[in-house]
Amino acid sequence: MTRKFNVLIVDDEPPLRSVLRTSLSACGFAVEEAGSAEQALEVIPQGGFDIVLLDINMPGMDGLEACRRLRALMPHLGIVMVTVREAESDIVLALNAGADDYITKPFRFGELVARLRAVLRRADSGDGPPTLQAGTLEIDFERRLLRRASKVVHLTPTEFDLLGLLMRNQGMPLTHAKLLSSIWGPEYRGELEYLRSFIRALRKKIEDDPSRPKYILTEPWLGYRFHNPSDDEAIDSEP
Repeated sequence: MTRKFNVLIVDDEPPLRSVLRTSLSACGFAVEEAGSAEQALEVIPQGGFDIVLLDINMPGMDGLEACRRLRALMPHLGIVMVTVREAESDIVLALNAGADDYITKPFRFGELVARLRAVLRRADSGDGPPTLQAGTLEIDFERRLLRRASKVVHLTPTEFDLLGLLMRNQGMPLTHAKLLSSIWGPEYRGELEYLRSFIRALRKKIEDDPSRPKYILTEPWLGYRFHNPSDDEAIDSEP
């Protein structure tokens, strides 16, 4: 991180807040705590926070409602939901409420830090850089070119737009509906097989082994996540 980012931990369990505060502070974050969604809604507009780690299941106002309100108040705020729930419907609700990402308990601390940093890259990038690199891939948005190991890969305009959207949001899950509506329009939100066909085509062009992808990962029942292989080293290096 090039600057110290401000994180608010919102959870009704003081021991968990304390552990996360200590660990995140050791990784260079400036950390504050809130014990409820109601308290978070009071302090966030005044605190200059970059990202919120928000528990989904709390007494009083739950995390989903808090997420919706925060997203309406602060469209560029990073929001990562923390939950013990793994049901497809709960995770989809969290993403549709405006969360940038989610992580389920119990989680590896290194994975949590990687998720936070991925969201912060998105929130801090504005319109995004003209080029992005991940592994052997380099995408040039101005020239609309993709290179793999320095060789140009031919993509159709739609394939380029789809890969570009995934790469600009690397590390974060994008739902089927989000991808379909962003690339093809809201009338395509239910055309899941249509999206799958384009993902298969992209994997054939960018993956060493399309049956075992390392870039475009499937989020079961949800959508897809673009993975930068270099992030694996960052996760393994965390305490």
